[in-house]
Order: sequence, then C-alpha cells, then structure tokens
Amino acid sequence: MDAAFYRAIQLEKFAPTFREATQLIKLAQRPPGPGEIRVRNLWCGVNGIFDTQLARNAIDYIDIATPTLTGVEALGLVEAIGPGVENLALGDAVVTVNFRGGYREHNTDIAQNFAKVPTPSRDWLALASTGVSAAIALEHIGALQDGETVAISASAGGVGHIAVQLAKRRHCRVIAICGGPEKAEFVKSLGADRVIDYRAEDVATVLNTEFPDMIDVALDTVGGKIFDAFLQNLAPHGRLVAAGAASDLAETPEIITAPRVIHQIYFKGASIRGFMNGRLTHLWPAAREKLFALHEAGELTLTFDAKPFEGLEEVYDAIDWLLASRSIGKVVVKLGDP
Repeated sequence: MDAAFYRAIQLEKFAPTFREATQLIKLAQRPPGPGEIRVRNLWCGVNGIFDTQLARNAIDYIDIATPTLTGVEALGLVEAIGPGVENLALGDAVVTVNFRGGYREHNTDIAQNFAKVPTPSRDWLALASTGVSAAIALEHIGALQDGETVAISASAGGVGHIAVQLAKRRHCRVIAICGGPEKAEFVKSLGADRVIDYRAEDVATVLNTEFPDMIDVALDTVGGKIFDAFLQNLAPHGRLVAAGAASDLAETPEIITAPRVIHQIYFKGASIRGFMNGRLTHLWPAAREKLFALHEAGELTLTFDAKPFEGLEEVYDAIDWLLASRSIGKVVVKLGDP
C-alpha cells in the first residue's frame, strides 16, 4: 500500500455482529502534531465480547457516534514524533489500550496514550491489556488476600490464565472453570488446585458439594449459571467480582425469577463488585509496572492461542474464534513485522 495511506476497521452502523457493523477502510497518513507520535502497529489484541457489544451500541460508558474507528489494544513501533515529545524516540516499542487505537495499521495520537515497553514482543501487549485487567479485578476490586479460596471462570482464556497465576502467587487455593479436556489440562499446568470442566461436570453441583460457602473471591467473566453458582457458595465476607457476562450476549439480558440477591449476601456479609477496566485508568500504570516486573523475573508466563491470525482482514475471524470459545490463552492478530 502507498505509504501515504493506511488501513483501519471502521464502525459504520449498528448491527448484531461486528462483521456486519464494520468495514475495512483506507485513511490518509498525517504527521504527528505537538505532543503526538505516530506508531506502526505490529500486533493487536482481540476483545470479541467488547466488539460485539460495540456493534450493537450496548456499551453504556462510551458514547458511540458512527462512523468511528475500532479496536482497543495494540503494540507497535514509534515511526514519527511531533514537537514537544521528550520521553520517546524513533523505533521505541509502545503499547496503547485506548479505544480506537487497536484495529488499524498506524495510529497517530497523543504520546500520553502510549506506554513504552522493552521490546516489540506481543507479551507486553498481553500484559498491558489483559494482564492489567486480571490484576486489578483480583487485587483491587476483589481485595485478594494470601491463602484465600479463589474461583475463576473462563480460566483458560486471556484474563483467566493470568488470574490463575496471580492467585497462586498469593498461595491461594484456585478453583478453575473451563470447557473441555484440553483447556482443563492447560489450567492444571498453571497450578489450579481444582479444575471443573463444565462440559463434563455440573459447576453448581461441584461447588455445592466440595466448596459450600467457601469461596473468598470469585472472578467471573461468564455470568449466567456460573455466576449463580459462585454467588451461592461465597464464604462469609466473600467477594464476587462481576467482570463480564459472556453467556448473556443476547440482545436483552436474561430475566431471572428468584429471591432477591440480598438473601444470598446479607447474612454472610458478602458482596458483589462490578469490574469495568475502562473506569479504572488511574490504576493501570502501577498494575502494568508490577506485571512487567513479574514477567521479566520469570514469575508470570503468557500463553497465546495457537491459531494464527494475520492482517486486519483476519480480525473478524479472530473475533468469531474467540466467541466460539475455541481459544486457549490470549487471542492476537499480527499486523506487521518489526
């Protein structure tokens, strides 16, 4: 492609799926202005649930006006620097986790929206995005303490596999929920103490039998029946972190007829705590610094899904792959070479 142009995925309308709502467009390059840099993206991270909700105009904390560019997380190299930028140099590797910065080949934006990373490795992308989510959800919202019993849904996914490791570092007993024998073996390899394959066992029955009223922290990104099972088995002062609702991607939330939730938590002194990473940006730098240090020390490993995706055209397939619950670890798309 002509160096004067680059490609990006743009939301054109609201529709049931990201594929239907967007199109691949060509945009003119522009030089960075004062305080800005231009980055050539090498990797982007995929957030299939966010992308689907974006396409449906179902993200409450973002005011969406079409058309708009899409994608949240990307890693690349600085290729141009505007006046007044002093902390970055040409060729530096940087990450961004700002909405509209992900699904594009180049990104010109204010320098403060990027964080410098040691190398152009996709590891730093996963840590700065998904890793930060796992750490803040567990340790800030969930108020994790050493030696607690922790339950994690979607434990073989991007957030889940990092959360398992972070909890084990705190000497916690980890109950990991996942689907299928391959994912179960993977999560076991991370140190999970009890793995529940929801395709082979009923999650509620296992928790009711083996961990009644024993869960100190539950990190749930799934919702539905798994959320209900976690809620039922919270320990006294237990904390259920609601970090997503992957099972409830219907156009409207599922209507449940049941006793009010207060009857599940009041006498236990337990709580349900919402986690929305986009509302916690002030916590990102410290969490990122901690995770980077753990990774550099060899104390935190990252797994990327084995299926390769390359080029903006394959972002759509990557989203479908993730939504089909076929991935293990973090799903990324390669956009270029260093």
